[in-house]
Amino acid sequence: MDNHCICCSKKPFADCCARFLGGTQQARTPEQLMRSRYSAYALGGHGDYLLRTWFPATAAGLTARELSQRSCEWLRLEVLAKQQHGDKGLVEFRARYRDDKGQEQVMHEKSVFQRSGGRWFYVGGEVSSAPA
Repeated sequence: MDNHCICCSKKPFADCCARFLGGTQQARTPEQLMRSRYSAYALGGHGDYLLRTWFPATAAGLTARELSQRSCEWLRLEVLAKQQHGDKGLVEFRARYRDDKGQEQVMHEKSVFQRSGGRWFYVGGEVSSAPA
């Protein structure tokens, strides 16, 4: 059985995103937070975690129930670039997924992160999608 993390880090799930999703640890870098949020979307059922890691000012109107729903089948994550300067971070990535028609698509995002009170939060990002 393949126990590698769904975030494509090649690490065991227990040593990667599970510790963040389970609340036993907090992400120490923007990349860790981005990977754990990808895993939360891919697995579904982790809307509380997604909401808890979303910068409050940009999470207005979102609900844990809505965020817990799996809207597609996430296939693969590829981190293209990452930067961290003090309490600000940026992670650029491509995520492949299968849409509701069974077509493989690619989402490209430049995600912005902010550290506040010692915790990293997802602020938002520039997103584009295209067929794979």
